[in-house]
Amino acid sequence: MKTQVKALVVGGGAVGTSIAYHLAKAGWDDVMLIERDELTSGSTWHAAGLLPLFNMSYATTHIHKYSVDFYKSLEEETGLNAGFAVVGNLRMAQTDARMDEFKLYASTAETCGVDYEWLTADQIKERWPLIRTDDLKGAIYHTEDGYINPADVTMAMAKGARQRGVDIQRKVQADAFHWTGTHWEVTCTKMVEKGGNLVPSDEQFVITAEHVVTASGNHAQRTAKMLGIKMPAIPVEHTFIVMDKDPELVKWREEGNPEHPVVRDADSESYAREERGGWILGIYEHGAPARFEHGVPDSFRADLFPLDLDRIAEQYMAMTERVPSCAESGLKDDFNGPICYTPDGNPLVGPAPGLRNMWLAEGFSFGITAAGGTGYYLAQMMVDGEAEIDMASLDPKRYSSNWMTTEFAARKNEECYEHVYILHHPDEERPAARGLRTSPAYDRQKERGAQFGWVNGWERPNYYAPVGFDDEKARSFRRGGWWQYAVDEAKAIREGVGLVDATAFTKHVVKGPGATQFLDWFTCNKLPKIGRINLTYALTSAGTTRTEYTIVRNGENNYYLVSAGAWTEYDADFLRKAAEDKMEEFGYIEIQDVTTQWGVFAIAGPKSRDVLKEVIVDADPDTALSNKRFPWLSARQIELGMCPVNAIRVAYTGELGWELHHPIEMQNYLFDLLEKAGEKHGMKLVGGRAQNWLRLEKSYRAFGTELGRDATPAEADLPRFIDLSKDFHGKDAMVETGVRVKCCTLLIEGPADADPWGREVLYTPEGERVGRLTSGGYSVAFEKSIGMGYVKPELAVPGTKLKVKIMDQLWDAEVTVDSPYDPKNEAIRMTG
Repeated sequence: MKTQVKALVVGGGAVGTSIAYHLAKAGWDDVMLIERDELTSGSTWHAAGLLPLFNMSYATTHIHKYSVDFYKSLEEETGLNAGFAVVGNLRMAQTDARMDEFKLYASTAETCGVDYEWLTADQIKERWPLIRTDDLKGAIYHTEDGYINPADVTMAMAKGARQRGVDIQRKVQADAFHWTGTHWEVTCTKMVEKGGNLVPSDEQFVITAEHVVTASGNHAQRTAKMLGIKMPAIPVEHTFIVMDKDPELVKWREEGNPEHPVVRDADSESYAREERGGWILGIYEHGAPARFEHGVPDSFRADLFPLDLDRIAEQYMAMTERVPSCAESGLKDDFNGPICYTPDGNPLVGPAPGLRNMWLAEGFSFGITAAGGTGYYLAQMMVDGEAEIDMASLDPKRYSSNWMTTEFAARKNEECYEHVYILHHPDEERPAARGLRTSPAYDRQKERGAQFGWVNGWERPNYYAPVGFDDEKARSFRRGGWWQYAVDEAKAIREGVGLVDATAFTKHVVKGPGATQFLDWFTCNKLPKIGRINLTYALTSAGTTRTEYTIVRNGENNYYLVSAGAWTEYDADFLRKAAEDKMEEFGYIEIQDVTTQWGVFAIAGPKSRDVLKEVIVDADPDTALSNKRFPWLSARQIELGMCPVNAIRVAYTGELGWELHHPIEMQNYLFDLLEKAGEKHGMKLVGGRAQNWLRLEKSYRAFGTELGRDATPAEADLPRFIDLSKDFHGKDAMVETGVRVKCCTLLIEGPADADPWGREVLYTPEGERVGRLTSGGYSVAFEKSIGMGYVKPELAVPGTKLKVKIMDQLWDAEVTVDSPYDPKNEAIRMTG
């Protein structure tokens, strides 16, 4: 057995074998996989093996599509039949809202090249008469997916990996990981059978590996402890039952009819598929508990939990009503086993926080569906430095170790499980584990009707409504009950003045003798002069956008960096690792995460200067905020009442405005001061949804939507923020990539009751698919829908006519000028 390899994969389920296979296929000829038991002995063995293409995430849809296509090719390569039954997937809707969900998903599916069909209730009944359809509104039908045998597909990938040179070792457990500075030393123990249990033997050895990938499934918490990190991958019980023969189904098949598709009754929280003349019924019910929060017991192997019939009774009865012929079938077998979850249902795929060459592939609630694509795209990240799609939404660091706890993960994972079939409104805010991270002004904002959203653990106002307003009832796939409140808030900033809580912004201080040289190399724009600010980007090694920063230069080698609030540890980890790499060359660089030390209020609108004049303490308050003393894109230390404020003259809304960065312990004082001063000027409290609409009118790109690891800043059409006269990280790759697609802003003649959400497909008037929206909303300035997205470069010119699919209809859209509202920035430079 080898003891020195380039890459070691820990875990022999579907995900681990796929990673090993794809690393070898990508050209790494020295890969090893170890499994503590037998291949497939984890959650793979009791998975139902469904392969749903349906997913609301752009990245995850690509992953699922790759898996479905890849699995179909395995038999030809390996000679092993993976048991793929391409029977299709019928997802039914009992309500109009559910059909709206399908319509939003369908537009996303088109951006990824996933085919689908619409079926009416009558068409369903005509094709599959055993299904009761009288209460259905319709269905979306995928013909290309179905189900697969999890053990068979895993063994096929394992054989394919071996054929490509991968060394697979069973009954080998990883017990310790040590980074030497150049490679990992993984202490392993040979496992042996003893009395029906799997126990460690006395045989230990060390495997050295340049890279390690963990795909430990339900054992993720044990892995996290060994690595000294936190990750919210905790299993939840999932039940599916096998029913006895259904006589009508047997007759249906004996008459030569095809196998039913996987039948998903979303509004009844279940799926069903044929199984030897009967049905398998899988359920996503309320009350399924998290298990193994602190690790899987040594005695737990290919085991299951007792069936809780009471917990699934409602869904079981719904199945007998959906397929009445199975009502007397009875229960043949049951499987209630642990399936690993994360709080948002997406797996944790990518570099481990704080560690070098350690890659995570954990938390797969749909592991069979995602295994093939995860192996493919993770291998790209490891071998090429970046994947062809933006994998940031799956990055393990989206749940920061600074605040994420076991209790949070367990409760959110339970919630995520029971939300599998709950309507996935784009404006959804889930209730579990809320109120965890709050700014000091939270209670004041709540008293004034704030309806909060969740960002990286923070509570952040989405919009303000009358006290007692029910946000849950206001959600919709169209314009929800909150829409008019957001319109009023957006108008307040355009016409008067509004105050936004932006405390959740990520904030770092970068200083030290090497800080200036480092940031000059680390980012693609010129560094600002002292007292000024710049917008800039840190790139990946592939030349795509890794992070967006507003940089405030406080001194010769002292910088304050502001980035997106959702990505604090993601940004911190990248900054620290990059600084460590360059410290010997540039000198000492200190990185401080000061996010929780500073609160932020953004005040914006034509009257914002008037409000601040009421409270600023200055020898000449009338000129303190003037263009001469406080120009646009500059930073000043000012005093508002008794509160010291680091003020930045910039506004994400495109109006005259300032970001007011203040000591967080003084936030309530400053909130009260500004609120009182704003009364006579009609100042309105404004939430994130209105702010997002306003930034679209200014064509301000946002990280995680327009900006990401699948497009360069040049493709984002941001040449004014790229200084090609200097060398910076990722420059050569960015230049070599060129401009494959280009970001643009579109004004849309959409439906009267709906706006785009930023997931929609774009077509030419002739019907050619040419791009997708990345953001969408409503424009109060133009009184119509607005969006931003990517199209072929030749189409990203003002005046180009396109079509956007909203609610399953094509609507006219036109590419407009960059910053269609106030393109000359006259409002933001307003004198006074």
